[in-house]
Amino acid sequence: MGSAPHRGVPALTARLSGVERVKARQQPRPTVVWSVVTAELAARPVGRAGRILDVGGGTGGFAVPLAEAGHRVTVVDTSPNALAGLMQRATEAGVADSVTAVQGDADALPGLQDCDGVGLVLCHSVLEMVDSPSAAIEAVHEVLEPGGAASILVANRAGAVLSRAAAGNLASATAILTDPAGRSGDRDNLLRRFTPESLSDLVTRGGLVTEQVHGVNVVTDLVTVSESGSEQALREFELATATTAPYRDIATQIHILARKPG
Repeated sequence: MGSAPHRGVPALTARLSGVERVKARQQPRPTVVWSVVTAELAARPVGRAGRILDVGGGTGGFAVPLAEAGHRVTVVDTSPNALAGLMQRATEAGVADSVTAVQGDADALPGLQDCDGVGLVLCHSVLEMVDSPSAAIEAVHEVLEPGGAASILVANRAGAVLSRAAAGNLASATAILTDPAGRSGDRDNLLRRFTPESLSDLVTRGGLVTEQVHGVNVVTDLVTVSESGSEQALREFELATATTAPYRDIATQIHILARKPG
């Protein structure tokens, strides 16, 4: 059931940088993440797919295609403008009745509209900017039904170090390498970056079990695709390297599929 942005939610405690949020919303769905999410949904028993919760889902880059595939999706976002764009996009796609827009924070999920007992939570490009990543993961754990899964996507410290070094920005690369939070300085739009180990530890402390770890955009952000057929070759390369060390560990982003026991 579609809805306008929810009113009366708690004060916002986890604000994403406007630049980072716009950039994230404009990026296409990563091939690796989309393949994992759709495989997870396909593996669930017929009629037991459950509702999907997209935390920080913006204008619906994931939510609308999932609704078009027949799923019910609730999108939680701090931005009312993004949620308005989401509902416009859902309306244009003819799936507004399957999409619910809720204004709120990642760490306040259990108290929000249509955010309980969900079968799958998407938490993409959120943990880098919330005040407390551990509180956000605990909230994800609470709203998941037993056996439900969480798709978690974050910025990778190693990927940021390598991309900046390759671009000749060695000062920024060194700062991200040595800073405890993986930041380039006070003007960095992200509050933190993760390693595969630190993200897995965070997920475990939050009560979830890590099942799969992937590198997202191993080389996509480093190469220019110009030849006919190169885009497909690039997608196939990303899928082939997503789970293979050391390539997985130097990707732009880290993706984990985790599950709530039960």
